[in-house]
Amino acid sequence: MEQLTLDATPPSGDDSETITLGLYAERAYLDYAISVVKGRALPECADGQKPVQRRILYAMNEMGLGNNAKPVKSARVVGDVLGKYHPHGDQAAYDALVRMAQNFTLRYPLIDGQGNFGSRDGDGAAAMRYTEARLTPIAKLLLDEVDMGTVDFVPNYDGSFQEPKLLPARLPFVLLNGASGIAVGMATDIPPHNIREVAAATIHLIKHPNADLDTVMGYLPAPDFPGGAQIISPASAMKEIYAGGRGSIKVRARWTIEEMARGQWQLVVKELPPNTSTAKVLEEIEELTNPKVKAGKKGLSTEQQNLKAQVLAMLDAVRDESGKENAVRLVFEPKSRNVSVEEFSNLLLSHTSLETNTSINLVSIDNAGRPGQRGLIPMLLDWIEFRKVCVTRRSQHRLAQVNDRIHVLEGRLIAWLNIDEVIKVIRESDEPKPALIEAFRLSDRQAEDILEIRLRQLARLEKIKIEQELAKLAEEKADLEALLADEGKLKTRIIGEIRKDTDTYGDDRRTLIEEAVKASMEVKVVDEPTTVIVSQKFWIRNRQGHGHDAAQFSFKVGDGLYSAFECQTTDNTYLFGAGNALGKVFSVPVSAWPGGRGDGIPAQSLVELNGGSLSHALAAPATQPVLLACSAAYGFLANAGNMESRMKAGKQFISLNPGEVLLPPVLLQPSDDRVAVLAESGRFHVFMLEEIKQLGGGGRGVQLLPLEEKDSLIAAIAFGPADSLVVSGLGRGGKERDEILKPAALLERLGKRGRKGKELDIKFKPSAIKKT
Repeated sequence: MEQLTLDATPPSGDDSETITLGLYAERAYLDYAISVVKGRALPECADGQKPVQRRILYAMNEMGLGNNAKPVKSARVVGDVLGKYHPHGDQAAYDALVRMAQNFTLRYPLIDGQGNFGSRDGDGAAAMRYTEARLTPIAKLLLDEVDMGTVDFVPNYDGSFQEPKLLPARLPFVLLNGASGIAVGMATDIPPHNIREVAAATIHLIKHPNADLDTVMGYLPAPDFPGGAQIISPASAMKEIYAGGRGSIKVRARWTIEEMARGQWQLVVKELPPNTSTAKVLEEIEELTNPKVKAGKKGLSTEQQNLKAQVLAMLDAVRDESGKENAVRLVFEPKSRNVSVEEFSNLLLSHTSLETNTSINLVSIDNAGRPGQRGLIPMLLDWIEFRKVCVTRRSQHRLAQVNDRIHVLEGRLIAWLNIDEVIKVIRESDEPKPALIEAFRLSDRQAEDILEIRLRQLARLEKIKIEQELAKLAEEKADLEALLADEGKLKTRIIGEIRKDTDTYGDDRRTLIEEAVKASMEVKVVDEPTTVIVSQKFWIRNRQGHGHDAAQFSFKVGDGLYSAFECQTTDNTYLFGAGNALGKVFSVPVSAWPGGRGDGIPAQSLVELNGGSLSHALAAPATQPVLLACSAAYGFLANAGNMESRMKAGKQFISLNPGEVLLPPVLLQPSDDRVAVLAESGRFHVFMLEEIKQLGGGGRGVQLLPLEEKDSLIAAIAFGPADSLVVSGLGRGGKERDEILKPAALLERLGKRGRKGKELDIKFKPSAIKKT
């Protein structure tokens, strides 16, 4: 195929170059990716802002919309932002403005919004023509020094205006308010933190740059969410996140118990985890109490029915009483006053978003312009270096202003001391400026200032004012020069400013840090004897007690008994997959099967086979040893508990190749110490049970019997020294035949595992072995 090429003008200015379409697409996509990463989705570690947020704040500052100003229509702000700095859609800019005004989204809102700016329940803000906005007091920490030479300015999108490349943040806003965004190939999810804790950690790192994470976390232990709530994850989980920059923590709602008349009580939720709303919790409660039939199912599953019954048995009513007085007030009333508070709260926490995982991904753009994932300490050190540069540049900028002012005042002092001569030179000279410079050795700047001075400034008092101002400026100059010459003094100045800002804007932590166990609501099952009845089509039910007559069991037409297992209601049922589920084992609690004399329910309804089927089943306690063998004559031992899985999709436990089948699992008895194996060819062998490996994690096991081509293993059974075995099969005319092998005959067959064994001396084709 002919190679497709494009003519493109290279940046170097050459006439043209020919490149492949693939290379052109790669360049275009990389340009787009970098634009999204650095120009839209990720915050700068220096000021914690994305470009659109930075442009909104700067535009509002230029419009004079400080915290004391009268708020203006949001549409006016958005128009100014789009027209001067941000060539994107108006809705994108307004959405960013709204987010910066929401006190349930940002820990420290940067915009003071007037009007409807949305709610935590997911309600959107009113249109920008209705709402008004101005900056909050804390926004000063981002904008006050913007005109003091602290940061670089760059041309806007069309070169008609200048905009700051960064804002001179006086505190690490990347941690104070956090950020979230999805870029190309990376995403960020930085949680908010408390200003006092961030300040304390930052100050410690300024003093001790090599401090370890444990020490820093002593000052900054965990995020502090706007909605409060409680972090229940252990400190070790938080340390792992702050070390590597990624992970998740578990956060739960906080509530109180309100006592009512006649001993009744109600549970009132007042603080919710992040990204959880009262509307969401109410929807989840509705789904629990009025579940919908899942796609592809004819009715509610047993799990849905049990959960519905469990919730309705405890919960009487739920109300959302949130309003102006209470941002969050979700009331849950129990069915009766006798309901346990612990069980009631566990039910709600385990089945709703009142307890949820919160993801953390500390991705930002560092001082070198590189996006990446960093831990807590590297992020703070990045901001500290940025702040050092800001304070240095601010000091240099101010020093230049002080030197210029001193220079001008020195010129004025010369003019005041020689006022008569100055007036004479000006009066008699055609070009007074060069004449003044020559006569009094002034600079161009000083001469220009003297020519523009007013006569009132030649009064006697002006000399005193000039001398006083010169003294103050000389003192300030010495201070600035000392600051620029000594990094220790620079650090002290930064620390002092951090403390001052923290005293002004600091507040108490809202999110409680208290480790707790993840909520789980397990149905209490009475430990009592039961018999699990499994049909050939894997319909399963329970029958109370042991010792039932299998002949009395009834089944659907075309179905029959697979096996009955005597166990306890606290045990598990283990189902073995076939087809697409080959080698998988599914575990279902015995208590999940219905009781009574009905047909039970299909096992397939409680597990996810994904197109597979079931081949065998057993029910037993976790300590029950089981022999697992396959048609390829490989096998191993495992305890039933090793096969347990909480996943409906089960777990891969037995290694089987295509075409191989699992033989019926064998439940070992205490007296069993040897194994008999039978091949389709009739070869039979006995060896000791201890020669088979115990594989707790599953696998393929060891070879039980060497097989010749096209031969396969059809039976494997464990037995004791006093047991006899019955070999079953079909004789002539399809008649069922049995042959009993006495203990003496079995002892003669005993050998080492892996031997070929010998054919049985019987006159029918064997198909199975069982104990007598």
